[in-house]
Amino acid sequence: MHRLSRRSIAILRTTGATRRAAAAPITSASLYNDSVGDNDAKLRWYSVLASGKSVAGGSSIQLNLRNGLLLGNRCESTAAASDASDSTAEKFEYQAEVSRLMDLIVHSLYSNKEVFLRELISNASDALDKLRFLSVTEPQLLKDALDLDIRIHTDKDNGIIHITDSGIGMTRQELVDCLGTIAQSGTAKFLKAVKESKDSGADSNLIGQFGVGFYSAFLVSDKVIVSTKSPKSDKQYVWEGEADASSYTIREETDPEKLIPRGTRITLYLKRDDKGFAHPERVQKLVKNYSQFVSFPIYTWQEKGYTKEVEVDEDLTEAKKDGQDENAEQKKKKTKTVVERYWDWELTNETQPIWLRNPKEVSTEEYNEFYKTAFNEYLDPLASSHFTTEGEVEFRSVLYVPAMEPMGKGDIVNPKTKNIRLYVKRVFISDDFDGELFPRYLSFIKGVVDSHDLPLNVSREILQESRIVRIMRKRLVRKAFDMILGISLSENREDYEKFWENFGKHLKLGCIEDRENHKRLAPLLRFISSQSDNEMISLDEYVENMKPEQKDIYYIASDSVTSAKNTPFLEKLLERDLEVLFLVDPIDEVAITNLKSYKEKNFVDISKEDLDIGDKNEEKEKEMKQEFGQTCDWIKKRLGDKVASVQISNRLSTSPCVLVSGKFGWSANMERLMKAQTVGDTSSLEFMRGRRVFEINPEHPIIKNLNAAYRNSPDNEEALRAIDLLYDTALMSSGFTPENPAQLGGKIYEMMGMALSGKWTSPDAWNQGPHAAAAPNTQTLEAEVVEPEPVAEFNRYTESEQR
Repeated sequence: MHRLSRRSIAILRTTGATRRAAAAPITSASLYNDSVGDNDAKLRWYSVLASGKSVAGGSSIQLNLRNGLLLGNRCESTAAASDASDSTAEKFEYQAEVSRLMDLIVHSLYSNKEVFLRELISNASDALDKLRFLSVTEPQLLKDALDLDIRIHTDKDNGIIHITDSGIGMTRQELVDCLGTIAQSGTAKFLKAVKESKDSGADSNLIGQFGVGFYSAFLVSDKVIVSTKSPKSDKQYVWEGEADASSYTIREETDPEKLIPRGTRITLYLKRDDKGFAHPERVQKLVKNYSQFVSFPIYTWQEKGYTKEVEVDEDLTEAKKDGQDENAEQKKKKTKTVVERYWDWELTNETQPIWLRNPKEVSTEEYNEFYKTAFNEYLDPLASSHFTTEGEVEFRSVLYVPAMEPMGKGDIVNPKTKNIRLYVKRVFISDDFDGELFPRYLSFIKGVVDSHDLPLNVSREILQESRIVRIMRKRLVRKAFDMILGISLSENREDYEKFWENFGKHLKLGCIEDRENHKRLAPLLRFISSQSDNEMISLDEYVENMKPEQKDIYYIASDSVTSAKNTPFLEKLLERDLEVLFLVDPIDEVAITNLKSYKEKNFVDISKEDLDIGDKNEEKEKEMKQEFGQTCDWIKKRLGDKVASVQISNRLSTSPCVLVSGKFGWSANMERLMKAQTVGDTSSLEFMRGRRVFEINPEHPIIKNLNAAYRNSPDNEEALRAIDLLYDTALMSSGFTPENPAQLGGKIYEMMGMALSGKWTSPDAWNQGPHAAAAPNTQTLEAEVVEPEPVAEFNRYTESEQR
């Protein structure tokens, strides 16, 4: 063991406990460097990542990989030795455990097994594109005169899939480079070579990016055989690999029956649990879903049939039954229709990517036909938009507004509707988005988006969040609003009525969630008003119909149009011919509250306090307060904490009173909705509904009578009970729910009994009625109807006040 110098030991003693412990084993990757003077030795500690390697000259440091401890010996070295060590630092390259890396690619990279076909078809398309590109300068590559196509043959009995393309193929060295080197993309390498050359730019149709798509074949296969023939080589080579293996084999194809003129044939031997992928219909469905718009034709091996007439022999006994003569002994010929089965190639990707065409060359019928085919719809869309975005972000898109909402899918809260299909270079990536491309209130918009360079993860299944995605989202949303606005401005008003009936709630949800687009959303809203005769009007139409002195947009929220039309809050506004919007949808009030204003006109709820309709008369208000001010205090004293205050109303004309909400609290309609919530918060309910104002109409006879009762007999029990009944009645007419409906019913029955007592009953009427037949011998008793003293006294006050 090396020993430290005396000076070094003295230095270490004075540096504290941390440095005194330096001779102990080091358990973390740390660097300790202490300089002790111009001529003193330097003591350095290093942790080394490579086992058995020494960084500083003369040191012997070992890395214990089992227990994670770095075992080191104290060393003494000179400054010159440490300087020499800096110049001898070694550089290492990362190594990978191939079997483990393959396991990650196969089992952890892709979330859906069926994407293997998408990846292999994309590779075949790239091979065909490369051949087409190179044949421009090297025509001899196409000497075999084969069609550029992709063919998929399946053997469902044995679980085998053959994918054959007539593309560029691979030489033996290219097999080693492309299939033997993980994460090396032959397409990316080809594009780089083309860009570096002096020729024209690279073909943007090439799909490959990451160099791992081929290995997705092992998602469903135990063994994969690749047989390939390049036009640049005279030999055909076979690459063979198995799942969970770290090696592969390459050999020359010697079987004449397996030779191909040009291109590549991939044979998949499916796993036991994945043999269902070898069914022809399953393959055809996957091709239509993922590779429908690949630029080369894709043929699948399908079973077909045709009908034909064949002759059948009629039985002799049947012929004799028909009464035929001796000639019937000869067999009579009859025909029947049978289906002849056979196998043949069928073109699977017939639909062309309409978004790649010039919009001026596409007719409305073609857009509608593409919409019906791509989204399995039977109605024409209400509108469509075909556009290309260039500049910082380049993509093409075709968007549609459906004619109606899907049946049974009225949940506007769920943004995962699979209505937007994302393609990258015409290859389907995903339709499972959670608000990345469209907000959930526009989730009913259908369409396709195709881009050449989107920020995808390696599996090409997930769209990563980035600035490019945010820009795409903003432009897609803007185009969607342009489509909807075009429908609203069309001459056919029924189109927008149809749209609003199906998707109006979505736009109202947008008012709540998307503050940035309020200016685009507000002109699209429609409501019934007090002057629209049950027809929807826009906010623009409301503003045009406003009175010159009107400053605000008035609305009332209710559970139905009938209830809104008969609410007491409307009385004064109808007299002044002021239009009021009826918000009868549960989401309406929340949407309007979030909008706050439109064209500098504030939205005002006429069911809340401090309503200003522009008819203030200060002198009259002063007189009313002098006359009814004490009556208001009397009523407030009786009602107690039920109301925050009692005020004289300026919104009533025929009703005696009304119960209005606080300016910043819930309205009666909102309180009703919040009570109905499954997970409603009772504490917030009590807080938000705490302030209610009881407004009285001083012109109404009932209020005048109560005013007289206060002046003459404020403690009269009947008058106080009348106040309670008046409050309960106002509670219901204002849209609130009474806390004790049974008690309210009892009060009404009692008042009815007092009002109807003795009006239609008399001894003669009793004897002539049905009771006389039931009890004919019952003695008739005379009864005097005596009016209760409190009621009589209260009526006398009323009569004197009226005189």
